[in-house]
Amino acid sequence: MKKIIGLLMAGVLGITSTGCAPLIIGAAVGGGAVYATSKDTLEGDSDKPYESLWQAALSEANKRAIVKQQDESTGYIYADSGSTRIWIRLVKLTRSTTRIKISSRKFHLPNLKIAQDLFLKIVSAAE
Repeated sequence: MKKIIGLLMAGVLGITSTGCAPLIIGAAVGGGAVYATSKDTLEGDSDKPYESLWQAALSEANKRAIVKQQDESTGYIYADSGSTRIWIRLVKLTRSTTRIKISSRKFHLPNLKIAQDLFLKIVSAAE
């Protein structure tokens, strides 16, 4: 029994410590978007229009922090609130699909809770 528990713990530790393979952790807004995470980035695809997602991302970033850089043509937003830094990247994959990448760090450490919260708010706020 101890061997089995030890092997299971070693397997779980091996899988979680690599950080290479993304882990699908949820579906947002009734299946409108599915996202996956890595060590410091949350990434998901949405079928909502790019322009709508851009406006929602900019609005949510402004609510959370001070937007320092923004470029709608490249889909890049950088926001800073002292201890927390947020990077949002929107990439238009097709006419109807946009990829959203959000990285968040608090005190230089990854903070996926903020990234997940932003992702859900952006997708739900987009029309």
